[in-house]
Amino acid sequence: MPKRLVVIGGVAGGTSAAAKAKRTNREWEIRIFEKGPYVSYGGCGLPYLVGGEIAKKEDLIVRWPHQFEEQGIGVSVNSEVKEIDTSKGEVEVFHAEEGVTRRYGYDALVVATGARPFVPPIPGVDLEGVYVLRTPLDGEAIRMALESGKVKKAVVVGGGFIGVEMCEALLNQGVGVTMVELMEQILPPMDPDIANLVQERLEKAGVEVMTGCGVEAFEGRESLERVVAGGSAIDAQLAVLAIGVRPNVELAKAAGVSTGPTGAIAANERMETNVPGIFTAGDCAEALHLVTGEPVYIPLGTTANKMGRVAGTNAVGGDATFKGVLGTSIIKALDLGVAMTGLSEKDAQKRGIPYQVARIKGRDRAHYYPGSHPITVKLLYHSESRRLLGGQIVSHWTAAKRIDAIATAVYAEMTVDDFARQDFAYSPPFSPVWDPMLTAANRAVK
Repeated sequence: MPKRLVVIGGVAGGTSAAAKAKRTNREWEIRIFEKGPYVSYGGCGLPYLVGGEIAKKEDLIVRWPHQFEEQGIGVSVNSEVKEIDTSKGEVEVFHAEEGVTRRYGYDALVVATGARPFVPPIPGVDLEGVYVLRTPLDGEAIRMALESGKVKKAVVVGGGFIGVEMCEALLNQGVGVTMVELMEQILPPMDPDIANLVQERLEKAGVEVMTGCGVEAFEGRESLERVVAGGSAIDAQLAVLAIGVRPNVELAKAAGVSTGPTGAIAANERMETNVPGIFTAGDCAEALHLVTGEPVYIPLGTTANKMGRVAGTNAVGGDATFKGVLGTSIIKALDLGVAMTGLSEKDAQKRGIPYQVARIKGRDRAHYYPGSHPITVKLLYHSESRRLLGGQIVSHWTAAKRIDAIATAVYAEMTVDDFARQDFAYSPPFSPVWDPMLTAANRAVK
């Protein structure tokens, strides 16, 4: 009888684990149980489904169940794992379409239960017209509400990455937008001087941005009519909660799996939990920060895929490691690209790390080449060792992928002096003769 790997959850972490496990050891029997109707989809594309750039939710599907089955991987959608019995090596699964519960044995297990949107206990949060955005069905529901013609004004609750992307999506649908952020700035992971550039662009496009205040209530008779925030009543027929996610760890904890200081599942670099034979991956798991060495919870699709590959490899007897993350992120905000990697000033201050900053404003192409745009590059480096600690970029959205070069330098533990000596490509349509990243590094050297 072949050994059996059960993967709890699909999307990025779970499907990556299953696919890599099958490639690593084809003798194992592998099965994915996914609570929702879709086993593999591009969650990062959901704002673009709302905004209309993506025509329909099916376009976001990465792989259908039959494609996994052709690879030799069993898939059960609409199937929720209710219990992990480690003493018997079994999981109890409720199959919603059949209305039945069955038990399945396993020799190894990957927990990839993901995360759920945070929904605060605000009066009226259950009103029709108040949405979260986590799945293709959520995106479709918001899109249908917008296309009904009944939505004239909307409120985005939360000014993080998804909140900013949702502002653009709603503007694209011709809706007036107010953003409400509890913190004193939007894009809380970034530094205020960078976040303010994005806020200015949103406001120029017509978004009303309210910072330093929270939502107090959602009001309406049968559906949303007003959002009360900062003591003011904002007319709105639609609201999107974009205030972060919480890891789904209850199932794992009930089976004795430990969580870390972030509240997500703790794992070593092989993505092994404290329970023998149980691995984890994706938005339910924490990782180590490559600069500080601390456990962090930064749920990203890229991270989930990497974790999944490692968990799947090791679950079936292979050998792989996942060293950690820098939190490298990038979003499109109208015509801007906004990106960061590593530590921000706030991160360094919180940890008492001595640092210096090099910040420049330049152009993303040669100044004389048509279509050049302003770009701001900010580098953070250790005051004593001069090691690069992080970077942030605001530019035209086509130029913000420069953040990858900074992320590589931070990963390689380069000093800012090392970075200043890098040999970057030059041609007028792509950059000035001194790339803005090198200009920033040279400012630090001087």
